[in-house]
Amino acid sequence: MTHRPPASRTLKVDALARVEGEGAMHVEVRDGRLHDVQLRIYEPPRFFEAFLRGRRFTEPADITARICGICPVAYQMSACAAVEDACGVTVDGPLRDLRRLLYCGEWIESHALHLYLLHAPDFLGYENAIALAADHRDRVTAGLDLKKVGNEILEVVGGRAIHPVNVKIGGFYRVPTPTELRPLAERLRTALDTAIDTVAWVAGFEFPEVGHALELVALSHPTEYAVVGGRLRSTEGLDIASHEFADRVVESHVEHSTALHAHLLERGEYLVGPMARFALNADRLGPEAAAAAAAAGLDPSERNPFRSIVVRAVELVQACSEALRIIEGYERPDRPAVEVTPRAGVGTGWTEAPRGTLWHRYELDDDGTILDATIVPPTSQNQPAIEHDLFHFVEGNLHLDDDELRRRSEQVIRNYDPCISCATHFLDLTVDRS
Repeated sequence: MTHRPPASRTLKVDALARVEGEGAMHVEVRDGRLHDVQLRIYEPPRFFEAFLRGRRFTEPADITARICGICPVAYQMSACAAVEDACGVTVDGPLRDLRRLLYCGEWIESHALHLYLLHAPDFLGYENAIALAADHRDRVTAGLDLKKVGNEILEVVGGRAIHPVNVKIGGFYRVPTPTELRPLAERLRTALDTAIDTVAWVAGFEFPEVGHALELVALSHPTEYAVVGGRLRSTEGLDIASHEFADRVVESHVEHSTALHAHLLERGEYLVGPMARFALNADRLGPEAAAAAAAAGLDPSERNPFRSIVVRAVELVQACSEALRIIEGYERPDRPAVEVTPRAGVGTGWTEAPRGTLWHRYELDDDGTILDATIVPPTSQNQPAIEHDLFHFVEGNLHLDDDELRRRSEQVIRNYDPCISCATHFLDLTVDRS
């Protein structure tokens, strides 16, 4: 006998597993038709922007690192970029390379965590990574080894793996010696081989045939796969500098979320993250990552959100190969930081967190006291896009029973690796069929 879900029903999930943070989803079905989908982020606001007001210009790198334990470097680098912009300082050369190396460490540990422990179980039919490890111990071990390499880079360059303490406005408190970095090179050679194998592995998963027409937005740089700095571009022709961000992106409150929703002015929903970066910057991948993407059948026109796991694996290759390149060519800078003298003004800066573009803005008075601060994290930018994809996915799958609809809806959300803690957090799923 074929199962027919009732025309009106409520589906509820009290907590979504395998994402960072806490929240809820509400799906309402009336007379067999999907009426509404809401991604409800109910975690209390964390007020980091308010904490920053009245603090010294030297403090954002340390304070904002506490926003997230998975991507603290993203907050540090965007904070530094914005404060340095306000003070008229440019950090380049070996110090910029070290910042990219630190960021590579974060991409490696974050992407490995998502790929192996959070997302792969969805495609292989396991409830969690522990269950996956029972049958595929070598795969989970490989993922943990990759994550460890990323953490080791954070420790050597950043001072520690969680909330690094060696980053400062203008550079670092201390820069590593070539001798300290050398052991990482051997680890990265092994990690690079594992990352290339990871692309082939995840490319073999079965993916639903879906897609979306959302505008993809990411930083772009003329000579490198953009991570630190660049201009913000989109698949629909957007091309702006960091100081123009607030004029083009509108944040608004919605009743069902403690995190703001972001939209492009007069354009609507958009998506940041790995798929956007790949769409706009695939031609700037290193040779290893470009070869892995080609072997996996990826090209910049890819729009299937379920295949984002393959794009993340390609970026894992990119991060390993670039980290290795930086270490092999490393010459210790003459000084750990450039001098930064405060002045009155407004500065903006952005970088590419593992989950997408992260924008900071600071207003300083003439002695370097922070008068105002604004932080726009990637997950809050992606919330409307996630709701958009959820609506269309659920709409096409109302024939499923509650348990299967719940499972697949959670997987849709995990496609975006949301860091709800950053956006303020995740998931309680409610489907109201009435």
